[in-house]
Amino acid sequence: MHTARKPVIVNHLGADFGRRIAQHPSAPVVIDDPFPAEPWRIAAEAEILATGSFTAWRLTPQDWRFAATLKWVQTQSTGVENFPPVLLKDRVMTCGRGVNAVPIAEFVFAAMLRIEKRLEDTRARAEADWTPHDIGRLYGRTLGLIGYGSIGQAIARRARAFDMKVLVSRRSPWQGEDGIIACGSVADVFAAADHLVVAAPLTPETAGMIDEALFRAAKPGLHFINVSRGGLVDQDALIRALEAGTIGQATLDVTTPEPLPDGHPLYAMPNVVISPHISWAGGDQDEAIRERFLANLDAYLAGRPLSSVVDPTSGY
Repeated sequence: MHTARKPVIVNHLGADFGRRIAQHPSAPVVIDDPFPAEPWRIAAEAEILATGSFTAWRLTPQDWRFAATLKWVQTQSTGVENFPPVLLKDRVMTCGRGVNAVPIAEFVFAAMLRIEKRLEDTRARAEADWTPHDIGRLYGRTLGLIGYGSIGQAIARRARAFDMKVLVSRRSPWQGEDGIIACGSVADVFAAADHLVVAAPLTPETAGMIDEALFRAAKPGLHFINVSRGGLVDQDALIRALEAGTIGQATLDVTTPEPLPDGHPLYAMPNVVISPHISWAGGDQDEAIRERFLANLDAYLAGRPLSSVVDPTSGY
């Protein structure tokens, strides 16, 4: 991949990102095209593309072909399901894997503590409110993780600090690690968890994997948390499980579709909290993705392997 000329970079990620990468010692030619409506229309001379997982990518014409000059795509997102498969073909794609792990992990703990500690329910507003309340705890509770990438690992580290039991189901063969128990199946995690977090990638193989059978297998009263992608879940089955009480609570940062239309039944359910896909927010992601890109640009120009490379076969 070594190139002796100034790299030509198309930037979809805004003016600040463009200014920062333009200062790279290679003196790249930066073509700014922030948040384009048709992101597949990339300058023919571009060698590198810095982009995001914009919904508009789904509109890429099926017969579209990208120029052979485009060698490397860096996306700020972790998931790559919005991109057309042809973009991942014959070039390297690197992603933002791990960039948002810490704020997402903090969001998960805010969700669990909201359920257990009931701060709003027990808030005293008058003398009459000074009465005993039944509140919960996290220590001793069982946390289930579906997926154990950077996000799952960040959640697990914090769970161990809370003295929670942590069960994990992941696709890759794994024997567990200190304080983390590897489960043989997703159903085993559902059956034992008090709080369960979906943190798996969305791929053709995982779409709809959280289905009616898994909800039926759940420990009664389970708190179900999805911070990954709505498409992993059979949403109608989730609604039925919430109505039946099999699932006691749900915290959904992602849904299908996004946003949910007005009048959707999930909005009206008292045991559901929906946030507008913001669990990733609150960190220094912009700086982190700039540093990730610049480190990869150094590696690219030197002909070294890049970090956080997407496997087009697995889809993450």
